[in-house]
Amino acid sequence: MPNPLIQPYLMFGGRCEEALEFYRSALGAQVEMLLRFKDNPEPPPPGMLPPGFENKVMHAGFRIGDNVLMASDGCEEGQRYSGFSLSIAAATEAEADRFFTALSDGGQVQMPLAKTFWSPRFGMLTDRFGISWMINVVTSECTK
Repeated sequence: MPNPLIQPYLMFGGRCEEALEFYRSALGAQVEMLLRFKDNPEPPPPGMLPPGFENKVMHAGFRIGDNVLMASDGCEEGQRYSGFSLSIAAATEAEADRFFTALSDGGQVQMPLAKTFWSPRFGMLTDRFGISWMINVVTSECTK
């Protein structure tokens, strides 16, 4: 494969539908595909899923701008994320402000949006689902 495609696959441990709706309202995400465990033509082995996961999301694909991400409830309740952040390159300061405000609702701000030496606006947060985000306004000076 000459140009491999790397896509984030997020596991929400029982909160996938809630997360998809949150990203729809916060970032304009569009769900392009959603498959529930109960719709799987090859049911999982007994005991693989917690009770009540039949209606949970086995696989979803959603788009934010030109980016496609994948998501699932996984096979266990709860989620743990560490060692990565999703980064949004915003076109304007107003767009960065809007994304940051929406994503930080119910989350935790690590670095408030502020001017940096590389950008007129940069900030970091963890959203209510434990996903780390970096919001950055990209200027022509940033790409030199």
